[in-house]
Amino acid sequence: MTPRPPRLTALGTAATLLVGGLLAAVPAAQAAGDAPAATPAGRAAGRTAPAITPTPQSVKPRTDRITISPTVTLVAGNTSDESALQVVESALRRAGAHRVVRADRPARNGLTVHVGDSAALAAQRIEGPDALPADGYVLGIGAGRIVLAGKDTTGTYYAAQTLRQILPDSGHPGAGVAGLAVRDWPGTALRGVIEGFYGTPWSHEARLDQLDYYGEHKMNIYVYSPKDDDYLRAKWRDAYPADRLAQIEELADRAAQRHVEFTYALSPGLSVCYSSDADAKALVEKFQTIWDIGVRTFAVPLDDISYTDWNCAEDKAKWGTGGGAAGAAQAYLLNRVNKEFIATHPGAQPLQMVPTEYYNVSASPYKKALSEQLDPDVLVEWTGVGVVAPTMTVAEAEGARTVFNHPILTWDNYPVNDYATNRLLLGPFSGREKGLPGKLAGITANPMIQPYASKLALYTVADYSWNDAAYDPRTSWGEGLKEYAGGDPRTRKALRAFADVNYSSALNKDQAPELAAEFAHYWKSGDASRLASVLGELGAAPGRLRDGLPDRGFIADAGPWLDATGSWATAARTALRMVEAARAGKGAQAWELRQQLPAQVTEAKSFTYTGLDGRKVPVLVGDGVLDRFIDAANAEHDRILGVNGRPTASTNLGTYQSNSVARMLDGDDSTYFWSDGAPAAGDAITVDLGRVRDIGSVALAMGKPGSTEDYLHQGVLEYSADGQSWQQLTAFSGKPDVTATAPAGTKARYVRARATAGQDSWLVVREFSVPTEDGAVTGGPPAEAGSALRAASDGDPGTVYRAARAPEAGETLEVGLVTARAVPAVTVLQPAGSAARADIQLRGTDGTWQTVGTLDGPYTRVDTAGRTADAVRLAWRAGSQAPRIADIVVAGQG
Repeated sequence: MTPRPPRLTALGTAATLLVGGLLAAVPAAQAAGDAPAATPAGRAAGRTAPAITPTPQSVKPRTDRITISPTVTLVAGNTSDESALQVVESALRRAGAHRVVRADRPARNGLTVHVGDSAALAAQRIEGPDALPADGYVLGIGAGRIVLAGKDTTGTYYAAQTLRQILPDSGHPGAGVAGLAVRDWPGTALRGVIEGFYGTPWSHEARLDQLDYYGEHKMNIYVYSPKDDDYLRAKWRDAYPADRLAQIEELADRAAQRHVEFTYALSPGLSVCYSSDADAKALVEKFQTIWDIGVRTFAVPLDDISYTDWNCAEDKAKWGTGGGAAGAAQAYLLNRVNKEFIATHPGAQPLQMVPTEYYNVSASPYKKALSEQLDPDVLVEWTGVGVVAPTMTVAEAEGARTVFNHPILTWDNYPVNDYATNRLLLGPFSGREKGLPGKLAGITANPMIQPYASKLALYTVADYSWNDAAYDPRTSWGEGLKEYAGGDPRTRKALRAFADVNYSSALNKDQAPELAAEFAHYWKSGDASRLASVLGELGAAPGRLRDGLPDRGFIADAGPWLDATGSWATAARTALRMVEAARAGKGAQAWELRQQLPAQVTEAKSFTYTGLDGRKVPVLVGDGVLDRFIDAANAEHDRILGVNGRPTASTNLGTYQSNSVARMLDGDDSTYFWSDGAPAAGDAITVDLGRVRDIGSVALAMGKPGSTEDYLHQGVLEYSADGQSWQQLTAFSGKPDVTATAPAGTKARYVRARATAGQDSWLVVREFSVPTEDGAVTGGPPAEAGSALRAASDGDPGTVYRAARAPEAGETLEVGLVTARAVPAVTVLQPAGSAARADIQLRGTDGTWQTVGTLDGPYTRVDTAGRTADAVRLAWRAGSQAPRIADIVVAGQG
């Protein structure tokens, strides 16, 4: 067995105080007698210090330097351990030392490294670590030596991890290392990860790998709480099989080697009888088996259970019913565990628990009972305001500390994706206020089902929880990408592009922010070469990562998303080429490219992975950015061509999962747009009709079964010709279905529903119907099943009129123009491979038809010299095959 790291105090660190009833870290200047680093990565006075993660509290360059000698002497002090010595020795060998010799005293020749020896700092005139909190350290490089001095053995281990990042990777002796003084300490006592998601549990190998990662990034707690380990929940009373217990022992040993507290979390709430002596005994005995293999930290999560339905009649008889009764029962059981197990096992860490009401700061009978009756030294885990809290503030932490009346350890549900299994959440830890860690007993982050892919976000969690004052989400994210790419610039660039299209989450609202900015730049500037380069790099990123990313587990985790990224990039490049061809007047080429897009988009949407239940889960990549660019490119192609276009929808609200705004225009009442948050006053959903048109009745159908309150509770229907000046159709309140009829002659391009007040519920829109008057399509041949005549001129080249048979003699397909007007040109689009033959004719004001051209191939454009007409038709020629028409486009409409 590997010795465990030194025991933390009940309040977390030696330099922790209770300030105003809240757990708070000693201010930096008081605890360490030094100023924090002013900028991330330790930039200081005149030159840039090496990038160190997590960002140190203080880094000061020195004027001297040391040289890596062929033989380096390693002297261990009283706060060193084997783990720290191994990290230092490995770093020295990588820096060029041929031999690393362990000795009791410095050598006369060559470099000496003191590990865990604060007295050796005197020669460097650097203050020691005595004033630092637990886990703090001082690292000095200069005066012919390197000194690592921790407040404790964990601090010295962290100094070793910092040295590992500073020393060069030279491979031969003689490398010079600039003098440096690092004075560093954590912003909160507990910093780490809780494996607490639903879905496929991590493999044993992945957990071991994670523990290595935590040690490297100065995270010191791992909570073992996978929801799908039956021996934690459904079978919590049962002993582990020998092989499973051996795995937990190996995890505990590895955690100890990495100075990480392995926390075992047993969740009995599904079946426990709180008043039962037998169940209390079973819980204690289960903990004892885990104690016997070396675990010293324990938790009892009571989340995601019913606390209104008892598991035994005795509990109801003892405590009654309601939230207060549940809080009292839970406190009773936890206090027994605290008294009968934690208190009787010297070296045990404070018991942790997750309350059933873990997601807000509202007072309740349950919280009142828990706060008053639960032993005061038990740590309460809390997710913030919300299960997945977009933000977390100092005031909210203070509220949690007050309402629970216990030290608060956050269970932060980021980057967990068990509620959005189709996504990778690769953005940074954000929305957490500076100063928050100092109000907490610690921070634990719940990661994704994908362990290796979780590291990108966990890097930023480690950075924030160590030094929140210097933390910047985007800067930390960039540094994390650099580290994860192994220092290779091309791999880093590919990883950044991939992470960007997998960026969005409840914490990071913007999807693919860098790619979205490139799309916006293109639409504004027309710089196609720049966007083509960006999309080329995005398309090449999956291959580059598969070839060059050091962490191969990431490739397995992200495989379907990598495949989807490559396919979406291909589709986006096709869309770009299509727009550029259309703008250059190359209509046939543009139409050919437009026809390639549907299959490319279908392929991009086709990638899946297999979930825990065997279900195939389609993956999402860059949704709302890549797909919208392709939609916008189609719209631009159609605009240039003269296609009126079908109505499109937009909103400033976020989208929940794949329930996009397009679904409210698909004519299917069973599909819907669903926002990912509650609308505020001014939020709107808008229909763009493509051009100014006559409008009549408007119908808005909101809400759905199971979400009957998800509608705009107060709002107005409005219309506009230019998107700037709006007129009201009707106001509405308290009803999910709204209709209005515009006055005769009303013309509009835009119709919107706008919230006039905020609300708590989200928004579902099943259909937003704005019928418009367009010319009729008549004639033949009749359409085959699943098609319609209307598709031949519906403003959407993606829909196709498919005739059920070949034309008969004299048959025509006629498109009315509503009113007679000048017609500059007619374009007929056929799917590739179609070979229908017809004369293109216009009907003049005298009612006679005149042939203006001949249908010829997939793309036919006929200049009609501005003839006045009220209809256009295709007069089928004898022997023509069954027609397929994507669109008949009459230039000058609208």
